[in-house]
Amino acid sequence: MMRIGEVVATLDISADTLRYYEKIKLVPKVHRNDAGVRLYSDKDLSRLRFIRRAQKMGFSLDEIKQLLQFRENPQKAKPKVRELAHHKLEDIQHHLEELTVLRDELRLLTNLCSESTSGCPILEELDDEQDS
Repeated sequence: MMRIGEVVATLDISADTLRYYEKIKLVPKVHRNDAGVRLYSDKDLSRLRFIRRAQKMGFSLDEIKQLLQFRENPQKAKPKVRELAHHKLEDIQHHLEELTVLRDELRLLTNLCSESTSGCPILEELDDEQDS
């Protein structure tokens, strides 16, 4: 069993985040000793690692709740997990496309800025109301 401070150090997660996860029932009520100190089991740590990894993959807390439910019976949930992951992959692909356009636009503007003898193309583009 680990105290909250040890979990914070081990998983690089804040104590406030741990408390929040418990509050929103992303993790079940954590065992407390007689003094009221939270004590995390290996099962709790496994769940927290799962949550952190899912967040790094871009899943929202609501999606992670679903994944945690699916985790209880992975074979039965496999089609639903695949569908959720597929939607996440589509979202990521869309964001990559948006980022590629943004990167290309900024690259062009920085090149124009270094070549410009008057004004600043970057500021002018940011001031352009047509893109709003």
